[in-house]
Amino acid sequence: MVEERRLRDSPFIKNISNYVVNRQNEEGGYTFCQGAESNLQDTYYGLVILSLLKENFPNIEKTVKFVDDARLDSIYSTYYVTKASLLTGKSIGAKLKKRLLLILNSKKYFGSTDFFSEVSSEFTTTLMALELAHLLQININTEEAANWLLTFRNDDGGFGTQGQSNINSTYYAVASMNLINPSLNDLHETAKFVRACEKTYGGFTVIPINYAPYMEHTYYGVMTLDLLGEQSLYPAQTIDWVLKCQRRNGGFARSDLGISTFLDTYYAITILQKLEIL
Repeated sequence: MVEERRLRDSPFIKNISNYVVNRQNEEGGYTFCQGAESNLQDTYYGLVILSLLKENFPNIEKTVKFVDDARLDSIYSTYYVTKASLLTGKSIGAKLKKRLLLILNSKKYFGSTDFFSEVSSEFTTTLMALELAHLLQININTEEAANWLLTFRNDDGGFGTQGQSNINSTYYAVASMNLINPSLNDLHETAKFVRACEKTYGGFTVIPINYAPYMEHTYYGVMTLDLLGEQSLYPAQTIDWVLKCQRRNGGFARSDLGISTFLDTYYAITILQKLEIL
């Protein structure tokens, strides 16, 4: 209870909030590295972090303009612009809707791993496309997407290409399947794989035999279990591990070493909230 009160107190929240706000540039965009140019990903995650902490967005008019002026040249930029626009209370304009429809109608992001470039998972853009379709209430062939994803479910219950499961791909596959069919009745073995990646000393690893937990793997583990209606077996240990990853500037790093980033800070806050300590 003492730890819970400490996390929910104003100084803890304000320290994280200041980390984000102090990395906003003059034009309204954000970057996790002070002095660097603003980018869409950090701008989106900066807004998400402040939203999760129930903090106000500074210089909101400038941020809206920065997002509006962004070039839509990939599903990633389209995703970040859409999500950031919704966070700032803007409706999705005709130009953005047209771009989203082109992406979804192309079906590029369903049925072939050749189109994926994100290192976190070969299914990242699948989840992005499904989430965008869900947000805009656009009908797509979800059965086709689900059948394709299920071809990558392995004997251990996890997901991954070439028969090799990992927690990254498992999260993106389960989150995608959840958007297609929230009941998720046939993924009990998947929970066993995720639990095999959970460590008694806190955190999750990318595969069961890997001994070093990292922030993104812990986020994928906690979130996948949550999607499957289950919880972490070692929440207190995981909370302690996450808190060790916080840097003096208020942000969180990928592990207890390294520099803080907006993405890792978003992961950390979400984990702490899912474990009901923040």
